[in-house]
Amino acid sequence: MSTDFKLSRREALWLATLTAAGATLAGFASTSAPQAAPPQEATVTNPDQALKRLKEGNQRWVAGAMTRPNQTADRRAEVAKGQQPFAIVFGCVDSRVPPELVFDRGLGDLLVVRTAGHAIDNAALGSVEFGVEELGIPLVMVLGHQKCGAVAATIEAVEKGAKPHGQIGALVAAIKPAVEKVKGQPGDLLDNAVRANVALTVGRLRRSMILAEFLAKGKVKIVGVRYDLGSGAVEITVS
Repeated sequence: MSTDFKLSRREALWLATLTAAGATLAGFASTSAPQAAPPQEATVTNPDQALKRLKEGNQRWVAGAMTRPNQTADRRAEVAKGQQPFAIVFGCVDSRVPPELVFDRGLGDLLVVRTAGHAIDNAALGSVEFGVEELGIPLVMVLGHQKCGAVAATIEAVEKGAKPHGQIGALVAAIKPAVEKVKGQPGDLLDNAVRANVALTVGRLRRSMILAEFLAKGKVKIVGVRYDLGSGAVEITVS
């Protein structure tokens, strides 16, 4: 007498459902297991340490080996009590250059100021001064980037004598000195202007009375960099 048997259609569906549910629960348990806490980073106390940390983060970004530090719920709760960012990044609004990704950082690490072409006005300057004077941030980085649209628009306005609409004219006026500075130089006009714009912005920040005082005491460093859109690498152009 055969001991084989066949499940009814209802019994087969019931068994399949139980099997799938068990697999789901097992997978959930494995992914929700407690993760080892990342090693505690040392507190940044000077400009060189801050710059080194940004360089290391950018190297991880370029290699695709991001560690995404300080992006946990615990970190969120920690910085809710107060902030102590170790660097100010004054960059462009370009959607391809988010500082927290470019430097592989997290909550409370960076004080970010962004305008198109990092055009500097009173609000941007005051924001940087606030970060240095009130929060004691030891590093200010001006982050320019390859193929900056605001710089390209300024070049077009200068070459064609076009008058920009609305408040875009304020951006063009702020960036125009950089374009004028490199006109006639060998090489790519746009990239030359991007680099010149970074250098002029760094110079403008260094002339701030508040920032100059901190610079003189060695409490802050202001540098300029250029970001490559393709490789993701940041190059120091003004140290």
